[in-house]
Amino acid sequence: MTKLNELAPRPGSTKGRMRVGRGPGSGKGKTAGRGVKGQKSRTGVAIGGFEGGQMPLHMRMPKRGFNNPFAKDIVEVNLWRIEQAVAAGKLDAGQPIDADALVKAGVLRRSKDGVKLLGKGELKSKLNLTVYSASASARQAAGGQLTVTRPEPAAQEG
Repeated sequence: MTKLNELAPRPGSTKGRMRVGRGPGSGKGKTAGRGVKGQKSRTGVAIGGFEGGQMPLHMRMPKRGFNNPFAKDIVEVNLWRIEQAVAAGKLDAGQPIDADALVKAGVLRRSKDGVKLLGKGELKSKLNLTVYSASASARQAAGGQLTVTRPEPAAQEG
């Protein structure tokens, strides 16, 4: 059994890094692959988006949309995927199924902020599901008991 401190790549599978500016015999001597003269041949240059004083392209383009900092990161799961896990014996149809049970069964990698149930496929077994939200087709097709934990949006006044 190899130890962690003895792990090494197979001989010949990796190449050493190119050492630039180490003489003409190295193949990258003298100007070290930077060409001759000019701002880009010097050190400390940061002109990636600079266009010679003209307004750079990334600043000429209009801004679009916005990033909602309060948006929930929801994971989706289809009915057929849950049925597949039940048939494989990874989920117990008699037990309540929530986000943690789906992660433990390997149906989901992680539950993030909640799980949304989608209606693709069909459930053959009666399940007790608890999810953050569910699509209309999933609510219709879900046999057994379906509990949705998402709070109902408050009615707008006016």
